[in-house]
Amino acid sequence: MPVEVKLPDLVRLQLVDAFEAEHEEPKQIAKRLSKAGLIEHFNFKNSIFTLARRASGDCQFLDARTRRCTVYALRPNTCRLHPQVGPRPGHCPYGAQALGR
Repeated sequence: MPVEVKLPDLVRLQLVDAFEAEHEEPKQIAKRLSKAGLIEHFNFKNSIFTLARRASGDCQFLDARTRRCTVYALRPNTCRLHPQVGPRPGHCPYGAQALGR
């Protein structure tokens, strides 16, 4: 699933520093992050960045071997609030059984 984030999430993830977030236009930040391969899309209207994914579709911060988040303490709000927010609120692709419910 694509991970959509806002500027404060990028600061928390340390992809953008606080000074840059305060003094640069989001469009310029998006251009830099896109060139670096860190984001794959920027929604200008809502200032929402979509994090880049691996060829497999996995989040770039997901460990391929352990399947655990490598930035868990710094994870974006979308991940913190999943599955309550996202493209399909309330939906988890792994289902209740996989989540131990």
